[in-house]
This record gives sequence, structure tokens and C-alpha cells, in this order.
Amino acid sequence: MEAAEVEQSKDLRVRGYCAYDWGKSAFETSVTTAIFPAWFAYLFAEANGISGEFLGREWTADATFSFAVMVGALLVAICAPSLGVIADRRMIKIWWLRILTLVGSISCILLALSPYLGVTFGWIWAMVMFMLANVGLNGAGVFYNALLPHMGDESEMDSISNKAFAAGYLGGGLLLVVHLGMVLTLEGTWVIPFAMATSGLWWLGFAQMTFKMVPEPHIENEMDPMGIVPSTKMALGEVKATLTDIKSFRTLFLYMVAYFCFIDGINSVTALAGVFGIVVLGLTTTGLILTILIIQFVAAPAAIGFTKLAEKWGTKKALQFSLVCWCFVIVGALSFAPLELENHDEYDIQYSWDEEQMTYIVTAREGVNNLAALPGDTEQDWAKENMDLLPVQKNEAYKQGFAVAWAFDDDGKAIGRSVNLSNETLASLSESMLESRFSYSVQGGSLDSIIGLGENHPTSLGDGKLDFIPMTARDLVWGPLQMSVFFQFLLLGVFGGALLGGSQGLARSMFGQMVPETRSAEFFGFFGFFGKVAALLGPLIYSVMTVWFDSRVGIFAISLLIVAGAILLRKVDVDDGIAVARAEDARNRAVETA
Repeated sequence: MEAAEVEQSKDLRVRGYCAYDWGKSAFETSVTTAIFPAWFAYLFAEANGISGEFLGREWTADATFSFAVMVGALLVAICAPSLGVIADRRMIKIWWLRILTLVGSISCILLALSPYLGVTFGWIWAMVMFMLANVGLNGAGVFYNALLPHMGDESEMDSISNKAFAAGYLGGGLLLVVHLGMVLTLEGTWVIPFAMATSGLWWLGFAQMTFKMVPEPHIENEMDPMGIVPSTKMALGEVKATLTDIKSFRTLFLYMVAYFCFIDGINSVTALAGVFGIVVLGLTTTGLILTILIIQFVAAPAAIGFTKLAEKWGTKKALQFSLVCWCFVIVGALSFAPLELENHDEYDIQYSWDEEQMTYIVTAREGVNNLAALPGDTEQDWAKENMDLLPVQKNEAYKQGFAVAWAFDDDGKAIGRSVNLSNETLASLSESMLESRFSYSVQGGSLDSIIGLGENHPTSLGDGKLDFIPMTARDLVWGPLQMSVFFQFLLLGVFGGALLGGSQGLARSMFGQMVPETRSAEFFGFFGFFGKVAALLGPLIYSVMTVWFDSRVGIFAISLLIVAGAILLRKVDVDDGIAVARAEDARNRAVETA
């Protein structure tokens, strides 16, 4: 084949490889991140109320959602190395990719049926289909990543890996814009099911380009087909042999431990950013959605930029640089602090004097976060006890219990009502919300200019172990610049997005360089296993540190994982890892041709 034809064939192969990331990212962004969690909570509440009893325990919507994600991820993580062994001995990587893509994308499409299957069964269908979609996504990811070493030589790995990540962020972001535009502007129960179905079709449609353009990696003297039991025994035996012989791949496994640490930190920061923004910084949902979009469109070109950096510095140094930058981003996140409240309309609960009615009208701040919806939650108890003074109403969406929510109409405007506000009732309310995360302000009348602020309000700083960081930043930077916490958080989105695509792409590329082509599926199975297990550790550390101290300490603890990963990465000898991989390939190919 002529050199030009070889290059054209390689370009076609890489485009096909990137097309898969472009397609499957629709599920990760539109479904998993932006739309499905809230939609599932609605379906769950419609059928069960606030919580339902399963397996002898009370389960809430978020707990059920997390369980479905965890089961789907761990199922694939446990099976991936064994499936990879078989895929390395038979020419079935693309076959497995196709099958698991069908499982994932069709399950995503079938999510659209959930509201049409009845109240009782709809949420169960949604949970099962979402779990199957995650099985398809994570399983396909193992074989998709295993194709990377076959896309080009070591010098091209950074470019190909980062191009794929860039395509994923761009493709997922474009469809997310369309879906969010529909959800925010169109009415009707068909809108969200339509978003679910089109996400699955987007994934399945662009995957066809991958199946057409990317050839199955060739294997000399591939293994004869075997039954399920014999092939499973053989695969498990090979996995056991690999783990027993870790010394032969010491560099690769050292890198996997480093990867376990830093990817856990990075993924935890991205996964928990929404919770941190709402609970600690007091952001609105709109602010979070805008940040998600910024991350998508900043990460795409930044991933390409990290390719250029890797060409100049090398993959390892470029990855180390990204990890150092991640630590600065986390410290920056710790410095974010809402500006102190100044105007009446900035307070969560607003009492405004009405001259005509000669009474106070209470309303909730636009964008105020919903009250917790658990029957035994302290916020719910507080809201019920003070309903006569608060802008809340019974949440009719729940069928069990007495759930209270802020009072807004269908257009999101606060519903006002008159209240009997006096010095005595206001003093009682102030005392009851001392430890809350809410604030109130009185404007006009005899109680004009009286304000109240709970100790856990986002602007209330000074009690936390690390509160000196945001307090100093607010006094020296955010206050003088009059930069609201919304724009502070957007900065986090810009810098985090700039690092996200590059760090993920380089991490995958560096692993791909040190993986033997003849055992790529097996080792990427381990790679996926480490990634999925790591996804559980970070949120656990955050939860424990937050309970023991506070949320900022939780975020800081996660940064230590990235530091640990960066330190271990320094000890990884990439050249040695590449040499071992080549030697293993030569040995395996000699055995195959013997």
C-alpha cells in the first residue's frame, strides 16, 4: 500500500475512533448529568412518595439512583479483565463493542417509555433501563479504550486520545444545548422522554461510523471458539496469572496505582462540584447548568492544547503539569465565598410591607434551593413548625408523608401571602433558624431593616477549619471586585474544563503506550476496574470529612489524592513500561506463529 493510502487509512480510522466518543457522550451529559437524576426523582416520588421500602429498608430516590449506577459500574468492572483476556485471543473487540453499544444505547432509548408504563411500574423501568445503559456504557468503554494502542504508534497516542476526548465533550455539549433548550422552553410530558430517546439514537448513530471505519485488530492464529464455561475458566486463570506476575509489569501497575489516586480525585471533584456549589456556595440550578455547558465547550479545545504540550514536554510531564494545576483549582474552589448580603431581594425569605393590606407579604428569593424532602429531616420539621411565617406550601407531588417545598408558580415566580409578623413571632423564627442555611429580611413597616442569618448560610464564615481561606479571598478579591459567587463558580468551570479533557486524555494515552497490543483488552479491563473502584473512594472520603469537619475540608481531602497520584507518577518510568510492552508483544507473537 502507498504511503499516502496508509496515511489516509489511518486518518479514517482515527475519525471513526473519535466518532464513538462524540456519540456516547450524549448519554453521559444529557442523561446522566443534566436531566435523568431529577426526572427519576419525580417518577420515584410520583409512585412512592418521599421514600419507599425495599429489601427491608427505606430508600429515597437519590439512594436508589446511586445504587443503580454503582451496580452497573461494578458489574462491568469485575467482569472486564476476564472478558479482555478472551478479546485479546480472538478478533472480537469490535464485536463486543457493537453488542455492548446496542445494550447501552437501546436501553437509553427505552428510558423514554417510563412515563407511559403507569405510575407503579414507570420508575422501576427507568431504574432498570438506566442500569443497563450504564452496563453498556462502561462495558463498551473497556473495548473502546482497548482499541487505542491499535490506532497508531506511541508517538501518536497523545494526539489520538485527546482528539477523542475533545470530540466527546463537543458532541455531548452540542446535544446538551438542544436538550436543555427544549426542557426550558417547551411544555408537555413528551419533552424529557424525547431527550432520553434522542440521546440513545445519537450514541447508536455515531457508533455506526466507528464500526464502519475502525477495523478489528488482527490476531495471528487466534484462539478457537470455546464454550462459556471453558472460556470463563481460561480467562480467570489468565487474570490470576497476570496478578501473580505483577513484577513483570511493575511499571504499568505502579502507574495504575498512581492513576487510581489522581483519577479518583479528579472524578470526585467533578462529581461533587454540583453538591458543593449548591450546599456550600448557595448556587442555583441555572448556574450549575451553565457551568456544565462551559466545561463541555472549554474541555474540547483544551484537550487539543494538551496534545501540543505533550509533544513539547512529553506525556508524563504534561500529565504532571495538569495534576499540579488541578491542585490549584481545588485551592481556588476553597477560596470561593458568596458576598455578604446587602439588598432585601438577596435574602432567602423576604417580608415586604404592603400599605394597602397593612400587613407583611412573605415570598422566597428567586432561585432559592428547595427544602430537603425527607420526613425526618430537620429542615422539614422546621418548615412545618413555622409554616405560618414561611413562604412554603405542601408539596402535592408526594403521595406519602407531608413534604414542604418553597412556594413558586409554574413560571418559577415566588408566590406571596400575608403573614402575622410581629416582634414576638420574628424573634421565635430567628431563634429556630440559628443553625439553618437560610436568611430573612424585613422591608418596610414597623420592623423595617431587621435581618437574620443562619449559622450555616453560605455567606456565614468563620466556624470551619478552612474558613480563613474564603474569608481572606472575599475581603481581598471577591468583595473589591464585586464578583458574585455565580461568576466565581464559572471560573471553576473554565479552569476545571480546561484541565479535564487534557488530564483524562493524557492519562489514557500514557497507559496505552505501556500496554502490550496483544493484551490491550485485558489490561484496559484492569484500567477500567481501577477507575470504577476509585469512583467510590472519593465520595466516601468527602462524606466522612464533611461529617467530621465541613464541606471545605472534604474538598481539601480529595486534593490530597491528586497529590498522592502526582508523587507516584514521578516514579513511573515510561520508557521502561514501553520496553516491557514491546517485549511482551514480541513474545506473544512468537508463540502465535510457532
